[in-house]
Amino acid sequence: MLIGDVARRSGVSARMLRHYDSLGLVRPTGRTEAGYREYSSEDIRRIFHIESLRSLGLSLRDVGRALDGPAFAPAQLVDDLIRQTRERIAAETELLTRLRRIGAAEPAGWEDVLQTVALLQALGSESAGKRQRAALSSVEGVPAPVEALVEAALSETDPNVAGALRWALAQSGDGGLALLAEGLGAPVAEVRKRAVQAIAEIPYGDATALLRDALVNPDIVVRRYAALALGARGVADAVPTLVDMVVEETNDVDAADALSTLAGDPVLADQIAARLVGRLAGSTVESSARRRLTQALADIPGITSARALADLAHDEDRVVALTATYILRLRHAP
Repeated sequence: MLIGDVARRSGVSARMLRHYDSLGLVRPTGRTEAGYREYSSEDIRRIFHIESLRSLGLSLRDVGRALDGPAFAPAQLVDDLIRQTRERIAAETELLTRLRRIGAAEPAGWEDVLQTVALLQALGSESAGKRQRAALSSVEGVPAPVEALVEAALSETDPNVAGALRWALAQSGDGGLALLAEGLGAPVAEVRKRAVQAIAEIPYGDATALLRDALVNPDIVVRRYAALALGARGVADAVPTLVDMVVEETNDVDAADALSTLAGDPVLADQIAARLVGRLAGSTVESSARRRLTQALADIPGITSARALADLAHDEDRVVALTATYILRLRHAP
């Protein structure tokens, strides 16, 4: 069979068949009297074998080794192909993500495209200073796609850069909340922590709803950050977690401040005082925790708090009694 017929039957161009011949991959078995290449059925079968191996991503050199090397073991080569394919997919996925983010920025012209690309590159820089400047400039200049800001915020380890990214997210609106909500369920504890910290700085109703849901998150760190943020927003649901934080001496000063803020509501003030008193009465509460609970009562107004402090002024624990007495003296000072 002549080269033109082989090309039509195999789908391999005559030019490529000549290239195979020059490489020694497929040498036609014979020649016509006029000197034209003539392929046998075995030659054609080999062509199909070559194309099958090329479809797996093998180079022509590896194809030759696979077909002609008697000791050739395919397992290692297949493993290499799997690795290379994964790397290629990762690179293509990264490119697709970058293109989607550029599209989300709705560039008006190529200048906007180039500025967005530069901003995305800066957010991924190894320099913390560049990442921080990129986060700040995303608010003042060309806005960064919210997806990029969320991804950067969830992966950032430098506290200064992380703060700038959370600020930038807060300024960008609530568009990143869905992605941050996914971060609350991430398998890595640090990512969950960064997600709730970012949500806490977004001053919108949907963010508050997410923080309410976070109060029952399996991660205690997430619950505590959510409680502190909700306390500052006047959400009563945070009270139980905040009281637990005082008892457990975990950000207890911030938790007491949040309880004080919530106690600005007189009805809620008595409820908070009652919960603090209830924990004080617990038989398993350590002495140091009782002292912190007494101190927390200092900024809780109302009758319940006042009565509790009057009782605590006669507590068996001398430090608790002195603390309560001092608080009462301050309250009654002219």
